[in-house]
Order: sequence, then structure tokens, then C-alpha cells
Amino acid sequence: MEKPLIIFDMDGTLLDLAYDDFIWNHQLPIRYAEQHQCSLEQSRQALFQFYQTHNHTLNWYSTRFWTAKVGVDTLALQHEFKHKVSLREGCIQLLDYLKTNGYPCWLATNADCEGLKFKLEHTELASYFDVIISSETLGHAKEFTEFWQHLHKHHPFNPSHCYFIDDTEKVLKGAESFGIQNLFTIAQPSSLGQSKVSSSYPILNQLTDLIHYLEQAEVTTKYA
Repeated sequence: MEKPLIIFDMDGTLLDLAYDDFIWNHQLPIRYAEQHQCSLEQSRQALFQFYQTHNHTLNWYSTRFWTAKVGVDTLALQHEFKHKVSLREGCIQLLDYLKTNGYPCWLATNADCEGLKFKLEHTELASYFDVIISSETLGHAKEFTEFWQHLHKHHPFNPSHCYFIDDTEKVLKGAESFGIQNLFTIAQPSSLGQSKVSSSYPILNQLTDLIHYLEQAEVTTKYA
């Protein structure tokens, strides 16, 4: 039987979200304060308001938007600290398992095209994926059904024969509304953050926990 498609999110799923937290919640406030000659507290308040306004929109994920909005080159800032980009534990082990066992894998991220290119070059993950897509390309964030409709139009797949792993519940709800049935979230997207204690979706404490679910599904299918 044909192996199910596995679709991964990138930041907070395959990559440690601690890097993004560091850039956007620690370094950018410092640079914004320097650029606009204000206190760090004033900088944090201004950025917080911007973040609240644009959360879960394409602007939220756009380095070009934020560069224009805050007057700091956010892509250059990310490159400056590229040494802090890191894979989550078990990432390569899981991807190697999937590749060895013939599972098709896609990467679907809300990171804009420039941010995606930067992280793929740094992590060398691209070779594991048959399809790599940024929500910027499709014109809709993953939180919304339209993203999945456009993805399906450009790259047809069977939602009922597919697994999707993402650290954001609102994104998973968008995928669920499209019809994807096998949905998983991440216990600890940032190595410096708290672990989730509950979720509407099964929680992977380790990325490699997915292997157990896939093997169980194969057994169930075999004897169905």
C-alpha cells in the first residue's frame, strides 16, 4: 500500500523556536531602541503592539514587512545570529527514518521565502522534502483553509492519507477544516520554553514519537 504523505511545519517543529524568540523578542527590541533612540521598555511596548496587530497574518511572517515597519533590517539580523539556528532533537533521526522507509515528505511553512531560503541553506534539510512551500507563495497563512486549498491545487494530495505536524494549534485547526485527519502538535517548540500540558491534538514529546504512530497505522492497515 502507498505510504501516507507526511507534511511538516518548520519553526517550532523541525527547528528550535528558541532562535526565533531570541531574534524577535530579545534582539529586535534592542535594535529598535537604538534605531529610534528610545528606551528598551518603550521599544518592547511598540513592538508588542505591532505584533498584536499583525499576528496570524502574512505580514507577521514577512521579513520585508517588518524591515519596513520597524526600520531595522530583520533579514540581516537573522543572518547575524545564524549560528543560533538549530534543529530540534530527533529531527534528522525522524527524517532519515521516513526517507529510508519510503514516506513522501513535504515542508509547509509560514516563513516567508527569504526566511525559508536562509534556514534551509543553514540546516541543509531541503534534500529530505519532495515539496517545499511558503505561505507567502500561496498568498494565505496556514491558519486558513485557503492555504490548504491552494496547496492542494498546486500539489494534489489526499487529506485522509496524510499526516501534518505543527506546533501551532490555530494552524492545525486550519488543516483540520480542510480535511486532514492525522494531526499532531509539538510538546516543546522552544528548548527554552514551557512544555504543553494539554492540546486538542496528540502531542509529540519527541519528534521520533511519530514513528510509533506510523508503525501502528501500518499494522492496523495490514490487518484491516
